[in-house]
Amino acid sequence: MEASSKRVELIPAKRRALILERIRVEGAASIQALAEETGASISTIRRDLEQLTEEGYLERTHGGALLVPPLRATFEREPTFNAAFQHRQKQAIGAAAAQKIKAGESVIFDSSSTVMEAVRAALARDLALTAVTNNLDIAKMASEAPNWKVIVPGGTVRPRSSLIFGEPGEAFMQNIHPDLCIVGTYAVSGRLLTDASLEVASVKRSMIKAARRAILLADSSKFQAPAFCTFGEVSDIDEIITDEDISPEHLSLLRSLDVNVTVVPLPAEG
Repeated sequence: MEASSKRVELIPAKRRALILERIRVEGAASIQALAEETGASISTIRRDLEQLTEEGYLERTHGGALLVPPLRATFEREPTFNAAFQHRQKQAIGAAAAQKIKAGESVIFDSSSTVMEAVRAALARDLALTAVTNNLDIAKMASEAPNWKVIVPGGTVRPRSSLIFGEPGEAFMQNIHPDLCIVGTYAVSGRLLTDASLEVASVKRSMIKAARRAILLADSSKFQAPAFCTFGEVSDIDEIITDEDISPEHLSLLRSLDVNVTVVPLPAEG
């Protein structure tokens, strides 16, 4: 275990995210191709693939790797790695979400990496807001804004995470009536919105129920097999913001479910 922990520290989150993204798009990738893509050595890529396989992201093949399809229902990415995965898509979605916020509103920001990007973009707009969040990193970032009132509901801090769940936070949600909830998801599967964790799903459910309107942020990779537990349905959401890489089939299904869908273009890579 000790050796494994040390090796994780040697694999930068951005490179791991790039490897996983390349394999997700292509279906598979060779060690040589991944080395060229990342600028890392063959031996470094081989170690990265071994680590990602141990963690459950990949299956090794001769000379390369395959993405595990689908990921296990309770599988959760390490937070730093998750923030780097699909980062360009998350930034674009977050920027679009920030434009939906009106000055003077009260907004719930849930604990997700895409919502974090929405907070960053909203801070740049210099609006006066009341922000409610169950994420310590979001709370700290938002507290730097002189015209934001930041409320952290309280509860238990999840190990190795900035997420807060449980009581008294969930009871608090039953007594507030914010204008907007901006929430992320692990997976969108047909009508279902799901998460890998019971605790996280419970918090998301209470947040959506509390708000007058709810916007779901879901990058194109989130349209997949359901995770462990349901926290809501598409019908509970007023708007879904996703990116242009969403498949035509998934986009068509969403629009058939009578929900407002915003598809954001992606900036050029580079």
